Amino acid sequence: MKVLTIRLTAPLQSYGGTASFNYRTTALHPSKSAVIGMIAAALGYRRDDSRINKLNQLRYAVRVDQPGTVIQDFQTVEWKKDSGSKLTYRDYLQDAVFMVAVGSNDSDFMSRISYSLKHPRFSLFLGRRSNPVAGVLETDLSDSVSPLETLRDKAWQASRWYQRRNSSKEDVRVEVFYDSSLSDTNKYVKVVKDEVISFDSKSREYQSRMESSEFVNLRNPLYEKEKFEDYDAMSIFD
Repeated sequence: MKVLTIRLTAPLQSYGGTASFNYRTTALHPSKSAVIGMIAAALGYRRDDSRINKLNQLRYAVRVDQPGTVIQDFQTVEWKKDSGSKLTYRDYLQDAVFMVAVGSNDSDFMSRISYSLKHPRFSLFLGRRSNPVAGVLETDLSDSVSPLETLRDKAWQASRWYQRRNSSKEDVRVEVFYDSSLSDTNKYVKVVKDEVISFDSKSREYQSRMESSEFVNLRNPLYEKEKFEDYDAMSIFD
C-alpha cells in the first residue's frame, strides 16, 4: 500500500462538530471529510464532482501531535433583510499540529494526490475557508502496511517550541484515530458521520463510518539535547 502523510498546521483550524446558525463547535482532530475536501480541492474537483466519492475509499488515520487550544470568536451578522444584527459564535483550534495519513493500493492515484497537495488547483483550508494552511504542506509518500502503522512509527512532528516545553519527558503519549478496518484488535470504537456523500452547498450530506483510537508513545527529540544544554549552562557558573 502507498501511504501519504500530511502535516496539518496553521494558526487556526476547525473541524465539524455541532453546528447551528448561532454556534459552531469544533472537533479536536481533523475529520475524514475535511481531509477529503482538502484533497478534492487540490485535485481541482468542484463541490458537485462525482469523483469526490471515490476519495472515501482512501484508508485514513490522524495523530494528534500537538492538541492546540480551543478558542472562540464571534461575528455580527444580519439574519434577514431589515431584521437587525445577531451574534454568532465559532470555535477554533489554535496552534494545533496533526499528522494525517491516507493510503491506497492505487500507486498512480496516490502519486497524483501527493503532487496535487504541493500544486493545488484550488486554495487549501483546514476545516473552514477562514483557516488557510500555513504555507506549503509537508508531505511524504512511502510504502507501508497501512496509515495506522505509518503513524505508529513516524517521529513526533509537534512544533519545536512545544517539544521544548515537554523536554523533561523522554517519551510523549499521543492519540491516533483511524478507520476501524485498519486493525483487528480495536478496543475503542465509535460511529462518526464524516464520509462524504455530497459537498454541494445546498445539500451537504455525509454517511457514517467506524472509527477507533489508541495511544502511542513517541520519543521527544529534544529530551537529551535540552538535558545536556542545561548541564553545559550550569557548568559555566561552577
